[in-house]
Amino acid sequence: MISSRMKPLLDWIDSRTGYRKLTQEVLYENIPGGARWRYVWGSTLTFAFSIQVITGIFLWMAYSASAQTAWESVFYIQFEMAGGWFLRGLHHYTAQVMTILLALHLLQVLIDGAYKAPREFNFWSGLLLLQLTLALSLTGYLLPWDQKGYWATKVATNIVSIVPFIGPDLQKLVVGGPDYGHHTLTRFLALHAGVLPGLIIALIGGHIYFFRRHGIHAKQPLKKPDAKFWPDQVLADAIACLGVLFTVVVLTLITRGAELAAPADAASQFSAARPEWYFLFLFELLKYFPGESEIIGAIVLPGAAVGFMFLMPYLGQWKLGHRFNLAFVFGGLAGAGLLTWMAMKQDRNDPNFQRALRDSHHQAARVIELAKAPSGIPIAGAAALLREDPYIQGPKLFAKHCASCHRHGGHDGEGNPVKDPQSAADLKGFASREWLAGLLDPAKVDSLHYFGGTKFKDGKMVKWVKKNADEPKEQEQLKKIIAAVSAEAQLKSQRDADARDIAIIKQGVELARGDVACTDCHAFGKPDPDAIAPDLTGYGSRAWLVRFIGNPAHADFYGKRNDRMPLFAEKQILDAKTIGILADWLRGEWYEPAKLTGK
Repeated sequence: MISSRMKPLLDWIDSRTGYRKLTQEVLYENIPGGARWRYVWGSTLTFAFSIQVITGIFLWMAYSASAQTAWESVFYIQFEMAGGWFLRGLHHYTAQVMTILLALHLLQVLIDGAYKAPREFNFWSGLLLLQLTLALSLTGYLLPWDQKGYWATKVATNIVSIVPFIGPDLQKLVVGGPDYGHHTLTRFLALHAGVLPGLIIALIGGHIYFFRRHGIHAKQPLKKPDAKFWPDQVLADAIACLGVLFTVVVLTLITRGAELAAPADAASQFSAARPEWYFLFLFELLKYFPGESEIIGAIVLPGAAVGFMFLMPYLGQWKLGHRFNLAFVFGGLAGAGLLTWMAMKQDRNDPNFQRALRDSHHQAARVIELAKAPSGIPIAGAAALLREDPYIQGPKLFAKHCASCHRHGGHDGEGNPVKDPQSAADLKGFASREWLAGLLDPAKVDSLHYFGGTKFKDGKMVKWVKKNADEPKEQEQLKKIIAAVSAEAQLKSQRDADARDIAIIKQGVELARGDVACTDCHAFGKPDPDAIAPDLTGYGSRAWLVRFIGNPAHADFYGKRNDRMPLFAEKQILDAKTIGILADWLRGEWYEPAKLTGK
């Protein structure tokens, strides 16, 4: 009943489109030797590209291409948009799989000899599709505008500049100016989402046309009789496509989607930048062509290899040409595989790269944590979150400006040993009760951890501690003074202890001003023009530290007795914001997500 009602409509559609004849030709095409698994690669590639187009369109709907919004929009897709991480993961891993499928399809064509006359145009269109697919991956790598994509793509586009005669102008055209920025993103997005997919669709159409014109080239001898495309080959293609879909879905679920590194920052060198694995062989090859010879590894050799492949249909006509072509391709793949393995092995055994990789993961996790904070991403962009984060920037600042004299837990703040001998205090836990207890310990006060490397090693403070701090009565009093002085810092780590020990702190203040007489040298609670040692009022607080780092030679601190410490603010070595970041890090003051506690 339904069929008889639909027949007039279907007849009308067929009279206007001829779909029945087209369907008949497609489904009942002759397959020499019957259905084979070796014929599935073309269908899987078309299927994978379809996934790319569909997922790409939905990603495009949420993406904003500018230097201040690209990373932020990808963050939204990955962490806030419903199913965004899954969508992005499918897009990312399908791109990886497409490269593998293209290589397998190329090998199948070469092994079967399906590149020979009269199928030259079919083979050439396939080679162009391979290059366009790699270009699609390269342009997509930059779009998240993260450190990994930014620096890796920058290296890749720098290669463009070595093209003879037109290199610098060509690079400027690709980048959109003298350096990376907003125009780079808009260009790459236009290529990735518009130009390249359009060219690929056109080439796929041409590829299918040439394929259908000349039919399937079956590897001889045929082991089975001929059959039609439907149903056996269709079933094999469908199973292979499902296998591709299953693979990318599993990879996406295992990894929770594609990685998102820290936001791109031109001022922060990214030593862990590497191209995707299918470009890694070229990255390794360039190491063998330093300086002016780089053009050989970057352009001459790859160009010659691709050019040779375009000549294969002609070479294959010779008696040994086909074998030579196969030897060339398998040799090239073996060489690329070896170079890739060498690059991975070197990175795996390179402590500097491994450290950079750990830092990369650490910064990526941190900026995502900050972006999820209640304050969210500032108008200045996500990169500002890391630039102004004491947790990330504090260790770097300490290593650069302080570690030549000081230590932080025995290292440079970033966990690295320091070549320069220690000549000032170890500042880990500065102003905490534990740190002050060590300062007032006769066995430690003149060690390198405190005054041992300074000109105060034999000074009044050290002598007093060594003479008095062992007395039982003094020890009990010093515990209270330590609590009082440390409370001036208002450290987040001691907030509960300070609130609990209010009475002890009050006693400590009275002792410091009375029996123990700390105020003979220090000011504490009120100005003292006769003080010869650092003011203990607000000791270790943010305001105190900012002032101290800015000018330790101020009368409130060491005055003319300052021992080599630079006047960071006075000499304009660091600005106020940077000093504040360093002070916050020394005090352990940075954003941390609230911990959920169950009852």
